[in-house]
Amino acid sequence: MSDGTSQDTHRAAVLGAGSWGTALAIQLGSVGHQVALWGRDAALMSAMAERRANPTYLPDVTFPAPVRPTSSLAGALAGARYVIVAVPSHGLRAVVRQSAPLVESGTIFVSATKGIEEDSLKRMSEVIAEETGGRAPVVVLSGPSFAAEVAQRLPTALVAASQDDAAMVAVQDQFRGPQFRLYGSTDVVGVEISGALKNIIAIAAGVVESLGLGHNAMSALITRGLAEIARLSCAMGGQRETPAGLSGLGDLVLTCTGSLSRNRHVGIELGRGRPLGDVLAGMRMVAEGVRTTSAALALGAKHGVELPIASQISDVLEGRKSPRAAVGDLMLRPQRGERDHGAR
Repeated sequence: MSDGTSQDTHRAAVLGAGSWGTALAIQLGSVGHQVALWGRDAALMSAMAERRANPTYLPDVTFPAPVRPTSSLAGALAGARYVIVAVPSHGLRAVVRQSAPLVESGTIFVSATKGIEEDSLKRMSEVIAEETGGRAPVVVLSGPSFAAEVAQRLPTALVAASQDDAAMVAVQDQFRGPQFRLYGSTDVVGVEISGALKNIIAIAAGVVESLGLGHNAMSALITRGLAEIARLSCAMGGQRETPAGLSGLGDLVLTCTGSLSRNRHVGIELGRGRPLGDVLAGMRMVAEGVRTTSAALALGAKHGVELPIASQISDVLEGRKSPRAAVGDLMLRPQRGERDHGAR
């Protein structure tokens, strides 16, 4: 397919009217798909329908004509070929559970949520598969992608990962556009673990930025953070090369250095001495890294993998340690070979 104008049009439902869900609805609508953008807040969805924009998250981007905001889940899902789930990780299971009886045979679920379920330690695609009884193929959409830039149709490249080759190719073909490119992968574990853990490293990056520790420290953090991601991913069955790709290194660099990163913002404010509760209370959007940290540490313990950066961030988030002390403890850890792997 040579551009984003030649694909067949389909109905799609985007569940979650935050910045990322809205951006994906805009992308799909811009290439001709009929898109229902669903959110729980009836007043907000009504305002979005009237204004043809999301006044809370992306007020300056006008919806393409095919995008239809709605607060009716059944109405959004009716006839949908693709169901894109873009809600926070802690709310994903409930939304998919409500949706599963309402979707038609042949529907493809697309997970656009980066996180790990805290209680079960399941990846988002696992939660979707569990709640749909495995009746629908699941494709994971991940990679370096600030919602505002996708909505403004700036060049973006992502990964579509699935164990179902036909579903993966369908998402690649049908979601693409002139400024929106998707690479396929069968390594769902690697893509999801990379996407989840990079948010923890981004909190640490915000701390490094806030404390004025310099470019050397930031470079070291990103590199060692990538090693931490790769260790856990591989221990869980992911492919070693995946963290070096778009869903790993690409997303990690963006989230650690970009001013639009929510998780980096949390780290910056923590480095300034603000309590976590105050930081989160002042944010309109969810910083997934805060919830992911404890889940990642539990996964690390389960698979015998040490996660030193995540461990220090956990101490900071829980108030057990100051950001500066956490950085100091990371620097004073026993030295070892750069290529050492495993739980040391």
